[in-house]
Amino acid sequence: MKLRLWILVGILFLSIVFAVVTLKNERQKNAFKADLIELSDIKYGLFNVDEWKVMLAEIITKKVEEFDLNDANREKLRVKISGFLTTTIGDLESRYYEEHNHTLFGQLQTGVAKLTGTFTQIKKDIPVFTEQILDFLEDEDNRKAMRGFVINKLDEYADSTFSKTDYSLVNGIVMKYEVADLQSAKVLLTKYISDNSSKNRINKTFMVILALAVILLVLFAKNISQVELSIGLIISFIYLVVGVMLPMIEIDARISSITFTLLGEDIQFIDQVLYYKSKSILAVVQLMISQSRLDLLAVGVLVLTFSVLFPITKLICSALFLHKPDSRKRPFISFMVFKSGKWSMADVMVIAIFMAYIGFDGIISEQLKQIEDIATSLDLLTTNKSNLLFGFFSFTLFVLMSLFTSQKVQSISEKK
Repeated sequence: MKLRLWILVGILFLSIVFAVVTLKNERQKNAFKADLIELSDIKYGLFNVDEWKVMLAEIITKKVEEFDLNDANREKLRVKISGFLTTTIGDLESRYYEEHNHTLFGQLQTGVAKLTGTFTQIKKDIPVFTEQILDFLEDEDNRKAMRGFVINKLDEYADSTFSKTDYSLVNGIVMKYEVADLQSAKVLLTKYISDNSSKNRINKTFMVILALAVILLVLFAKNISQVELSIGLIISFIYLVVGVMLPMIEIDARISSITFTLLGEDIQFIDQVLYYKSKSILAVVQLMISQSRLDLLAVGVLVLTFSVLFPITKLICSALFLHKPDSRKRPFISFMVFKSGKWSMADVMVIAIFMAYIGFDGIISEQLKQIEDIATSLDLLTTNKSNLLFGFFSFTLFVLMSLFTSQKVQSISEKK
C-alpha cells in the first residue's frame, strides 16, 4: 500500500508539472496558429484584388517583353493593321457623307471632299500608316509606355470596382514577428508551430500514460485508502482543468492548391483557409454569455454548469465525504457523490463532442469534394484539417478517472 501511495504521489507531482508545461506550450502554439490562420485567410489570397493586380501586371509585362516583330510576325501584323485601317477609314468616309448631306453647307463640304479626293488619298497612304504603326510597336520606349498604360488602367478599374483590403491585422502580425512581409511571417510561424508541436508531444504522451496508470491503480487496487483516493481526485481535477482550458475540436477547411491558366501563364494559390474555428469550453462559454441573446446566454450557463461547475463540485464533495465523516449525513454531499453521475452528463458531453467532430468532419469533407467536382477546369485540391485536440482527450481522461474513483468511494462507503 505504501508503494502504491508513493506512486500516486509521484504521478500527482508529474501531472502538475506536465499539465502546467502543456498549458503553456499549447497556449503559445494556439497564438501562433491564430496568426498563421489570419495570414492564410483566402481574403488575402484568391479573393484579394491586390494579389490579382500584381499577377496580371507580371503577365502583361512578360507578354509585352516577349512581343517580337520578326519577319513572319511583322507580315501577319501588317495584314491585320492594314485591314483594320481600311475598314475604319471606309466607315469614317460613309459616316462623313451621310452626316453632311442634310444641309446645303454640308453638301458643299462633301463635294469639295470628293473633288479633292481626300479619302482616296488617305486610303492610298494606308501602307505608309501601317509601317509607321509597326515601327512604333517595335520601339522599346513605346512598349514600356503601353505596358504602363495598361497596368495603370488595370489599377484604376480594380480600385473603382472592388473594395480595398484591410491589412491592419497582417501588418500587425508582420511587425510582431519582425519579418519583411506576409510570406516570411507564414514561413516563420509554420516553423514555430512545428517546433512547439514536437516539443509538446512528449508532454501529452506522458499525461496520457499517467492518467492510464491512475485508472489502473484505482481500478485494480484492493483496500485502497482514503488518502490514495484523495490523490486520485486531485489528479482528476488537474485533467479537468486542462480539458476545459484547451480547445477540444479544430474545424479547418482550406484549399491546399488551386492552379489555372490565364493568358497562357500558370497561376497558383496555395494554402487558402476557407473556414477555421478552435475554442475551448471556457472560451465558448465566455462567447455565449457575452452575447445579448437570451438563448445563447442560457446555453452558455448550461455548458458552464454541466461541464465545469458540476464536475468540480462532485470532486470537492467526494473529498469531503472521504475525510469528514459528519459530511456523509448531508443530503447534498451524498447526492453529489452517489447520484449526480446521471446529472453531470460529463460522459455524454464527451460523446457529443466526438459525434460533433465526426459530423463536422463529414460535412466539410463532402462540401470540399463538391467544390472540386464543380471546378472541372481548374486544378483544385482541397483539404479538411479538422482534428480532435488534446483538450478533448484530457477531458475524456478526467471522465474515466472520476468514474472509477467515484466507484471506489462508493465501495468504501458501503463497507463502512
